[in-house]
Amino acid sequence: MENIASKKLYDIIIIGSGVTGLAGGMYAGRLNLKTLILGDLRGGVITTTNIVENYPGFKKLTGLELAKQIEDHAREYKIDIVDAQVTKVEKCKGGSFKIYTLDKKSFEGKTIVFATGTEYKKLNVPGEAKFMNKGVHFCVLCDGIFYKRKRCIVVGGGDSAVKEALLLSEYASKVYIVYRGEKVRPEPINYERMKRNKKIEVISKTNIKEIKGDKVVKSVIFDKTYKGNKEFKIDGVFIEIGHIPLSNLTKLLGVKLNEKREIIIDKDSKTNVPGLFAAGDVTNSSWKQAITGVAEGCIAAYQAYVYVSQNIIKPCGD
Repeated sequence: MENIASKKLYDIIIIGSGVTGLAGGMYAGRLNLKTLILGDLRGGVITTTNIVENYPGFKKLTGLELAKQIEDHAREYKIDIVDAQVTKVEKCKGGSFKIYTLDKKSFEGKTIVFATGTEYKKLNVPGEAKFMNKGVHFCVLCDGIFYKRKRCIVVGGGDSAVKEALLLSEYASKVYIVYRGEKVRPEPINYERMKRNKKIEVISKTNIKEIKGDKVVKSVIFDKTYKGNKEFKIDGVFIEIGHIPLSNLTKLLGVKLNEKREIIIDKDSKTNVPGLFAAGDVTNSSWKQAITGVAEGCIAAYQAYVYVSQNIIKPCGD
């Protein structure tokens, strides 16, 4: 760690070690940029995905396998990857950026790429926090195995929620998809899989108002009657209702965000701050997939290369 921290100035520092950041690091390495990737979740949230079938070049593989392939590719080049949580980013007078980590290290870069991704959105109902990891979960791949022959709920109506329900049905005796809308909205192939799966039942136009139990989850309270009762007995609740962009580190930098607190970028992954780029789920890109994040990461790396080539950037303190 001391050897890495002692390097005076990186050409590019990528914050986030998911597939977006790793792909950006690979491309930066190819461009012979002095490159550092900082992140506290190697591989990112896709590592919690059981099956990936929509990444070109791979008909089917796990999210963990995809992340490992991209990381291995990145490591073919002379780049540094450090597991660390970034706590602060500031821009120096000479144009470079200084990054601070939770373990009190600091790094300097001529350019920065935010590839920080998102965190799971919560229901924010009574009982959710109390029963976290005691019946309330956000990852079927991580925790579904504990619900063999049990009854579970997946909250959400998008493709991710339906995929979680399909995986959970391999363990649970019954899976209920609880969705506030009228009809779930998965990709057509997953919609057909869901319809064929006799273990899965959709409860539409319904919200969970409370999660109850003793030491573990025992039931939920709906906002409307279902089969004659608002209280519904259940063993596990898996929440898949979307994500919140991890853009808080931009506060001191003057980076423009939209109403969802996503980082606003142009087609070249540029933000409004010179030398600062962003890619992947943390941005205002309308379609968020691993393949689009990877593409944006590579674009950001190339644009960082152009920026470094065209500008004189001094280290902090100079």
